[in-house]
Amino acid sequence: IGKNEYHAKDFSYLLGKEEGLSDELLCIHFKLYEGYVKNANSLTLSIKEMREKGEDTSLTYGALIRRFAWEYNGMYLHELYFENLSGGPFLEKNRALYQKIEKDFGSFEIWKLNFLATGQVRGIGWVILYLDPIEKRLKNIWIDEHHINHIAGGGPILVMDLWEHAYMTEYGLDRKKYIEVFFDNINWELVENRFKNLTAQ
Repeated sequence: IGKNEYHAKDFSYLLGKEEGLSDELLCIHFKLYEGYVKNANSLTLSIKEMREKGEDTSLTYGALIRRFAWEYNGMYLHELYFENLSGGPFLEKNRALYQKIEKDFGSFEIWKLNFLATGQVRGIGWVILYLDPIEKRLKNIWIDEHHINHIAGGGPILVMDLWEHAYMTEYGLDRKKYIEVFFDNINWELVENRFKNLTAQ
């Protein structure tokens, strides 16, 4: 294993292609994401060194291992977010994900309204459309910061960033407008492929 276990992915292909999200905003967001990658690597190295020295019962080790989940999730969720931002055709009614949404929420429109409403929960975090591995149902889940409220073993299908840095330079405090813009830029083919991969397991 090299010094860096994690490597920042290149999302520059999104530049100039996201309706309502400027290149300036995206470049700032990419830099923040790269910071999570750097910190996840730094923590991984420190945790490994302390474990090898037998220091894994120390208070310092405990603080680092707690922090790791925060930095790692910050990295991973940003990757999922940028990936599902790349636009494309709308999800067709005959697709498996559309039909599953209708089954679990009553209609696609009911699901969408709930997804958008969940995005207006006060606080910083994420909204994730999860596949619950126990109930086999889709759920819109609010995630506090990066690490609180995840469904154990759940599969993220659609990920929306709701930290202020995702929209404030463009929309100020108008989070609702940003959420609408996000929805218009979803890559539904990629999102459905995530769903298919999870249901094929």
